[in-house]
Amino acid sequence: MNQERLEHRTLPTVLGQLRVRVGGNGPAILFWPSLLMDGTMWQGVAERLAERYRVVLIDPPGHGGSTALTRHFDFSTCAECIVQVMDGLGIDRAHYVGNSWGAMIGGTFAARYPGRVGVAVLMNGTASPCGPAQRLQFRLMVSLGRLLRGIRGPLRTSATAAFLGPTSRRDRPQVVAQVRAALARVDFRSVRWAVESVVIRRPSQDALLRTVRTPVMVVAGIEDATFPVAETRAMAQVIPGASFVLMQGAAHLAGLECPGEVSKLIEAFIRRQG
Repeated sequence: MNQERLEHRTLPTVLGQLRVRVGGNGPAILFWPSLLMDGTMWQGVAERLAERYRVVLIDPPGHGGSTALTRHFDFSTCAECIVQVMDGLGIDRAHYVGNSWGAMIGGTFAARYPGRVGVAVLMNGTASPCGPAQRLQFRLMVSLGRLLRGIRGPLRTSATAAFLGPTSRRDRPQVVAQVRAALARVDFRSVRWAVESVVIRRPSQDALLRTVRTPVMVVAGIEDATFPVAETRAMAQVIPGASFVLMQGAAHLAGLECPGEVSKLIEAFIRRQG
């Protein structure tokens, strides 16, 4: 299944029109990517699952083909967007897979809408609030992005390093090229609202995640410099019954870096839950 075989849809949500790519047959799996990425981040995983599942790749608010952002938002609003995408596609219940931003709001979605989610796979995420060093780093990123009118030059280099570890930078040139191309497409006037909302204004979700009763698998990349392993493991520890998987050779975009391994993890977890 390539991108040309996916059906493109645009669906209304509380954060504007979201573009989704839909394909395959079977139980539905929704995919939400990292900040600065669009739904194509999940293409390699979707290709491996579409024979047995209906895959839905979401361009998140302000990214890809979705409506540009003009305001801040919170994680509960993102969870509401997930429900509205499901309603727009006639999906009552779906499995959910999210990376980074997608992982954080996946926890929110599982806690607030338990009747709509089967299993949740939360990758390269955190339940912690933004710390002082990260807040300063991303405020500087926003300032530089506005000055450069995009993710260009040194900002693109630093963003690529934040997403990809030494294994991908050395051995996966096609992944490096895809990340750099995605960063080049970013409309920074829109995306900066997401950067501020998802990173700088990020709350602690510990208390909320303790209420989750959905089967959850939390996945960390051993080379993730954005949310180190200990931070993602701490997210798993606050979710009742959550399993934790540490992926070798992966950094902050495990689904893009290691699509074969990630698709096997997702399918095995779904099958274990019956």
